[in-house]
Amino acid sequence: MKRIRKCLAGLLALALLLTGCAPASETGDWSGMTPVSRLEPEYARQFSIDYYEQGYKLITIESSGHYLVIPEDGAIPGNLPADITPLRQPLDCIYLVATAAMDLFRALDAIGNIRLSGTDAAGWYIPEAVAALESGDMLYAGKYSAPDYERILAEGCDLAIESTMIYHSPEVKEQLERLGIPVLVERSSYESDPLGRMEWIKLYGALLNRESQAQQLFDRAQSTLASLPDQPDSGKTVAFFYINSVGTVNVRKSGDYVAEMIRLAGGRYVPENLGDNGNFLSTMNMDMESFYAAAKDADILIYNSTIDGELTRMDQLLQKSSLLADFKAVQSGDVWCTGRNMFQETMGLWEMILELHSVITEAQPGNLSYLHRLQ
Repeated sequence: MKRIRKCLAGLLALALLLTGCAPASETGDWSGMTPVSRLEPEYARQFSIDYYEQGYKLITIESSGHYLVIPEDGAIPGNLPADITPLRQPLDCIYLVATAAMDLFRALDAIGNIRLSGTDAAGWYIPEAVAALESGDMLYAGKYSAPDYERILAEGCDLAIESTMIYHSPEVKEQLERLGIPVLVERSSYESDPLGRMEWIKLYGALLNRESQAQQLFDRAQSTLASLPDQPDSGKTVAFFYINSVGTVNVRKSGDYVAEMIRLAGGRYVPENLGDNGNFLSTMNMDMESFYAAAKDADILIYNSTIDGELTRMDQLLQKSSLLADFKAVQSGDVWCTGRNMFQETMGLWEMILELHSVITEAQPGNLSYLHRLQ
């Protein structure tokens, strides 16, 4: 029944768009509302949350916007500034395009709140998302640049969660908003600290009124990693990369969270001192000769499989560039590959750090979830 009501609301929004009319504003005044508490994340730097009386919450996302979470029976305050997007609970028909957020919903037992996915079943490495798509509990509604507007409206979507890739297709964001669907652009991938990336579970906990559960999950991950910063620096250098179709090497910037995970695990990320190159991306491209000069003597190589597929054998890596045969790690056999689940399983970053630690310290790792050695 709730979904039927939302479907009708979606059709009403479309009708209002076509007729040029807008629903009447609800009562209450924003100017009279003041926060009673504030969540300042411990590690995340890209969001904050202000809590108000009667269940209202103002989420602020850096370079993205402000989002006012309104309780189910609450009124939209009058005089709400135009730069604040209202989000009415319950948010149980979400169009999720930002893949990094799916694991946070899974951790919160809230996969059921996601009705529409921007990734089809073949693109997910989270079993619960695959199962939901295969059963019809979740529907594929098109990727970020080509959403299925008809399906999104018919399902009564109450929120679209996008990654910053949406800024490459601004007309899509504008069209969703014209149809009455609020768009939240999340920026967890811009966190330089892996714990900061995991701390976004608090933001999703706030959207779903599951703050206590979110805090418990984050505390557990934090306590698991508490001993790692005290580990001595192993002195070993680690390169994390992949080679694209034109032979260019893609690496993480030195301030990226992957580089920080390597540091927390006791290693030193190379190439070193890769700073901002004029954009907000967490990666950058290098020609093979420059990568050779910077990482030839790295003790450990980790190949990022998330773009062009997993490797299992050393010869598969060497087919990408014959220069890799001269690398120290290739000659010693200390070359690893990530599983394709690495970047989707956001709440598994603590386990990824522990696996990196066992690889770096040669602690005879057994069955790993995120890394495997090339044969």
